[in-house]
Amino acid sequence: MSTQDVETRRHRVVVIGSGFGGLFGTKHLKRADVDVTLISKTSTHLFQPLLYQVATGILSVGEIAPATRLVLRKQKNSRVLLGDVIDIDLESRTVTSRMLNQNTVTPFDSLIVATGAQQSYFGNDRFATYAPGMKTIDDALELRARILGAFEGAELATTQEMRDRLLTFVVIGAGPTGVELAGQIAELSDRTLEGTFHNIDPRDARVVLIEGAGAVLGPMGPKLGGKAQRRLEKMGVEIQLNAMVTDIDAHGVTVKDADGTIRRIESSCKVWSAGVQGSPLGKMLAERSDGTTTDRAGRVIVEPDLTIKGHPNVFVVGDLMSVPDVPGQAQGAIQGATYAAKQIKAGLKGQAPQDRKPFKYFNKGSMATVSRFSAVCQIGKLEFGGFIAWLAWLALHLYYLVGYRSRIVTVIQWFVTFLGRSRGQMAATEQWVFARLAVEAVQADQEDADELAAALGAPPAENGRLTAGKAADRRAG
Repeated sequence: MSTQDVETRRHRVVVIGSGFGGLFGTKHLKRADVDVTLISKTSTHLFQPLLYQVATGILSVGEIAPATRLVLRKQKNSRVLLGDVIDIDLESRTVTSRMLNQNTVTPFDSLIVATGAQQSYFGNDRFATYAPGMKTIDDALELRARILGAFEGAELATTQEMRDRLLTFVVIGAGPTGVELAGQIAELSDRTLEGTFHNIDPRDARVVLIEGAGAVLGPMGPKLGGKAQRRLEKMGVEIQLNAMVTDIDAHGVTVKDADGTIRRIESSCKVWSAGVQGSPLGKMLAERSDGTTTDRAGRVIVEPDLTIKGHPNVFVVGDLMSVPDVPGQAQGAIQGATYAAKQIKAGLKGQAPQDRKPFKYFNKGSMATVSRFSAVCQIGKLEFGGFIAWLAWLALHLYYLVGYRSRIVTVIQWFVTFLGRSRGQMAATEQWVFARLAVEAVQADQEDADELAAALGAPPAENGRLTAGKAADRRAG
């Protein structure tokens, strides 16, 4: 490319990821003199904090996952590419993404990496087969089918032992997601499904919340954690603290208590919400930079301006960045992406990277809903729970939902669910349970993968067989 071409073309920004970080970073460049390319492996912007409501039949996927193209339709300086990023070349400044078996190379002048985090099984990835996480739409739909399928199976069970196993639901991890899931499974069995079966009483369901640490909602402190725990216990949720899950199989979990006791919980439906790790792109960036490292969770330890060492044009934001006192929540991603966009715009006006002010996170607080009409909320030193906290939780989540239609429909669904007994999204199919395993099997077999890709209009793969390990990475990401 000639010097004249470089001078005449606009600054090219590539954004990887369509979550809070990717979307807000793109939108904050709307009026900048740049061309923005957003690359994502999914076609939607996922409002992840409400995934558990999809899993428990309150909301539909469409309300929490609008199409990214539609969200950015009026932003003329942006385009969206669907693809899984498989390579970032920092020297040539290109990003390579793959859609089916077709690779696309996209050049950049500035890069914002906002690929978030994936479920961590702490080295026991085989647990994912029996205990899906709660990070993707596929996870939520699979879990909904598992939950409803367990009740259906219990209705047909021929022995009490089988019935008890099917009606035992184990949630591993007592963070916000685990607390919210346990509460909603309990409400689903006690309210929505009451009187809908002939051979079983859904209210007999046993919901177990297991936490390796000594408190529920540990980061929120003992006061709010205690409130959440008491509310869950009042709803019948069985909380087991200082308990480590050491094994999971199709029929249950093995638990090790603090005193070393090993015990077994028979359960057909398990869900994992115990930990997260950065996406594989974090490790790639660290290895290819000039000395950047990752933390134990695989998140990139960024510079004060959220860049990686030696590359002031490459920003890492959201759950993939490791910054002290910045939690892995939507606010961290939004603020980090907004900061990165501002630095790019300042650079276009001549500001040197060394003149950037360090990123400062403003903690707006944290919340977790426990059940209908009950939540816990922490804003600075102010801590409160109950109905007022629940209203604050509703208002905040409505505010960050994208699109007026989504907000209106969500309010209606909440009204029906929380004031009544029914839930509007109780459909579930057997395919949702087995689709993930089938996809992994196809991805692990290159011949089948090529045949499927050809049926969808893509050329055969050129880089050989996709290993089972890579298939697992794709599933987790």
